[in-house]
Amino acid sequence: MDAFPNARRPRICVISYKALSRLVPEVIDEFAHRATIDVFDVVFDEALEKARQLERDGEADVIVSAGANATCLRSNISLPVVTINVGGFDVLQALRKAGSISSRVAMVTYREPIPELEAIKGLLRLEITQHTYNTIEDATYLVRALASDGYGVVVGSSLINELAEQNAMRGVLIYSVSAVRQAIEGAIEIARVSSLEAARFDQLNGVLHHLREAILAVGVDGKVIAINQAMARMLDLGATDAVGSDVRNLVPGIDLNQVLATGQAESEQVVQIGPITCVANRVPIQEQGRCTGAVLTLQDARTIQRSDLSIRSQRRSRQLAARYHFDHLLGSSPSFVAARRAAERYARTDATVLITGESGTGKELFAQAIHNASARRNGPFVAINCAAFPEQLLESELFGHEEGAFTGSRKGGKFGLFEAAHKGSIFLDEIGDMPVSLQSRLLRVLQEKEVTRLGSTQPIPVDVRVVAATHQALGDRIASGHFRSDLYYRLNILHLWLPPLRERPEDVAMLVLKLLYGALQRLGVSLPVDQAVAPVLPILRAYAWPGNVRELENIAERLAVFLSDYRMVNDIDYTGMRLEFPEIFAADGTPQGATPLGTAKRAIETPGDGAPETGDLAAALQASGGNRQIAAERLGISRTTLWRRMKNLPASRQPTVPE
Repeated sequence: MDAFPNARRPRICVISYKALSRLVPEVIDEFAHRATIDVFDVVFDEALEKARQLERDGEADVIVSAGANATCLRSNISLPVVTINVGGFDVLQALRKAGSISSRVAMVTYREPIPELEAIKGLLRLEITQHTYNTIEDATYLVRALASDGYGVVVGSSLINELAEQNAMRGVLIYSVSAVRQAIEGAIEIARVSSLEAARFDQLNGVLHHLREAILAVGVDGKVIAINQAMARMLDLGATDAVGSDVRNLVPGIDLNQVLATGQAESEQVVQIGPITCVANRVPIQEQGRCTGAVLTLQDARTIQRSDLSIRSQRRSRQLAARYHFDHLLGSSPSFVAARRAAERYARTDATVLITGESGTGKELFAQAIHNASARRNGPFVAINCAAFPEQLLESELFGHEEGAFTGSRKGGKFGLFEAAHKGSIFLDEIGDMPVSLQSRLLRVLQEKEVTRLGSTQPIPVDVRVVAATHQALGDRIASGHFRSDLYYRLNILHLWLPPLRERPEDVAMLVLKLLYGALQRLGVSLPVDQAVAPVLPILRAYAWPGNVRELENIAERLAVFLSDYRMVNDIDYTGMRLEFPEIFAADGTPQGATPLGTAKRAIETPGDGAPETGDLAAALQASGGNRQIAAERLGISRTTLWRRMKNLPASRQPTVPE
């Protein structure tokens, strides 16, 4: 079976000398389907020159050699070298053959004698002496001396065999066909493993070259062993030119000696590479617990900033998105219309907005609408109630903290809401209740456009539009020392006042119909909303609404539950409302100016003040662009009812429908 089914066969080169080379053809056919095998008859300097040529031209994957040749090659080339080893059986076979020629046998080996031979030579009934050599000159002199000493046979390598013949002696090759076969088998296995590693290296190298990050790797000597195109471009040189160069000559100011010496990583050093500001990271390469090199990465600071912006944008969750737009803000009263128009103007700027008004007037809805109509609409919208957190927790939420900044701080630290709102808007509700100690930090954020996390000294730039809101009279808070005047003037660039619901009674009908319509739908109640609520609209209009729209939402939910017991409008017993809605009734049971509940039947059958007024109809039609279906939904009535209401109005009171 082919060991390399998906690649070329490995190239095995046997570098030996005459006698040994003659053994190789005996096994070549066995490996013909697995490898290409070439044989070269050279020794020492010539062998080294040939091996270097093969390596330089890429014509060999593994070298097979023996004795002195193998030792020399292994020390001077980077290709793997497999040695043809001599086994005990090979020695016995060679000595038996030599013994048949002469009883005096000389064993000549390269550098080291064979220790086991001394233990067994007595069993062979031969006079055996061992000798070693280091160079060709040593071998030449030694064999000549053995011939002079009367030895008739010499056992050794191919070189020794040739020298023996030159001195009229017989030579016996110490190597066997089996040893050659085993060496070639090992060479093929090494080539197979090298091929797999090369494929993995090519794959990793492909990944390396496609990374946008600039990367190079060095060996333990500090010389470059790999570099990707991004690094080559940054250093303005060719990738092939860099390999083998000292990294200190390529990247001035970058020293990897400390990493190579200690095996410890060094990260986030800011360096200048020509005109480019980079962040350098150095990581050791560990192999079996030993540092064998290091990897240097350089990141363009501009790329990091772009990635930071992208991460911050993608990290935005649904909680960091504004849901409301100006179309969701219902009301036709002059004060409300004026506030909405001012907010629409403010949305076209990037200046800080301070929204004031009583609790429940819709300050956050206006803040979300401003954000969604602004150039920051695609950025995050982050909201926080400054009165809802203890001082230390509020500081951590707003500005973030580093790991260990305080007891219980999150492992790894935490980014604050100003960071989360980067490129978007942050809504600081109940700003008047913010602790004075934090007001100075907020003032600095507004002035410097940067935040510093708790436990850190590193400022973080943020691009955030601030919308603040309060129900407090900040002038009184300043006078009492509870609010900084400089922060007030920094916040109060654009001022938006929201009118309370009691000052816009004409909006109550539109709001209650819209809210009640949604509440009844959630309960699965199909009563006609306008007819069901008509008898109590005068009462709702007359109520002072201290909780403003938030209270109106609660009343609408409660009213929907009250009406859910009825299938027909004529069956509704409105007198029961006195028990379930005590806050909207005066001491005598009916608010001043309200229609008594006893007239409910008449109000339902003859719509008058209890039905949506002309102003309500006109505002709904105007806001919907003349679309009657949308206008009806905004009023909480059916389209048929809207049409009937308009039809029953005299011509002088007909609302104007946009073209």
